[in-house]
Amino acid sequence: MFVDAITLFSDEQLRTLVNLRQRYEVWIAAERALAGLPYDLRRKEVKGHAYLYQIFDRGGNGKSLGPWSDELAARLKTYRAAKADAQARRDASRGPLDETARLARALRLPMIASEAGPILREADRRGLLDGALLVVGTNAVAAYSIAANALIRDLPDETADFDLAWIETEARHDEQVLWQLLKAVDSTFTVNTERTFQARNAKAYEVEVLVAPSRADTMARTDRPRPVPLPEQEWLLAGTPVDQVLTCRDGSPARIVAPDPRWFALQKLWMSEQSKRNGLKRGKDLKQGMLLLDAVALAMPHYPLDEAFERTLPGELAPHFLRWAEQRPKAAPPSW
Repeated sequence: MFVDAITLFSDEQLRTLVNLRQRYEVWIAAERALAGLPYDLRRKEVKGHAYLYQIFDRGGNGKSLGPWSDELAARLKTYRAAKADAQARRDASRGPLDETARLARALRLPMIASEAGPILREADRRGLLDGALLVVGTNAVAAYSIAANALIRDLPDETADFDLAWIETEARHDEQVLWQLLKAVDSTFTVNTERTFQARNAKAYEVEVLVAPSRADTMARTDRPRPVPLPEQEWLLAGTPVDQVLTCRDGSPARIVAPDPRWFALQKLWMSEQSKRNGLKRGKDLKQGMLLLDAVALAMPHYPLDEAFERTLPGELAPHFLRWAEQRPKAAPPSW
């Protein structure tokens, strides 16, 4: 079914998306439970005395938690039960999740690059998609399509890089949140010395990090990549983020949390007129912004484009909204 700029999802596609979300949430809950547990706890004999050790890695490195006692024996028993339960839930949920993700791919639902999947899953496992990171680049477009329950026709949707915004409100001090995330996904990631806000892996896949000036100080000084604060990133903190589960091109699932689509689209329109912007990207920015606002107007009533919203816009964005509003699409009447 076509409504101007969008193609509404079929009932089968909608059912698959509901199942994908539900099964992903079961799986990620088990993964987070495992991530919250120590790598391992072991009873060890040292010079004839027993101790409980916390193990940090596969090499067996660890530290003693104290001489063996009834209390530590109970702690080890509780740990093993919790780990076994989380592993069982993770393993049981993975099959149905993978099956649903493959079905979503077969149904040609919106997808993102395969390389983005491991980064998003690890970020979600670490709880970073709930207040620390937003997907702000073109990968967000697939999430907007799912939020609209429709394919946004002709919308440019994929590039060979991955853009994240740091949005944390609480200072992380000496914790290298981003660097630990990237290294956990791929140990070959290195910082681009010419563009220190960007990291690359051995396959030349690029991850760029952006930040609004109001959030820059919450990142640890030692964390990497190091973003340059950009005032226009402040706009992407406004409104209500989109939160969707989708699939990568390799059939694996991933969760995306992206900015409010209205603010994302208007920022794109603003960027399309900036001389500092790469000329090859400005045309795509304009097309993305206009088509996304059309989709919001047609299929996302929970993101109103009304006078109340217009009154919240800063002077830099208001003209772009007014130009779009002059050719605002009209929803097609329902067919009976």
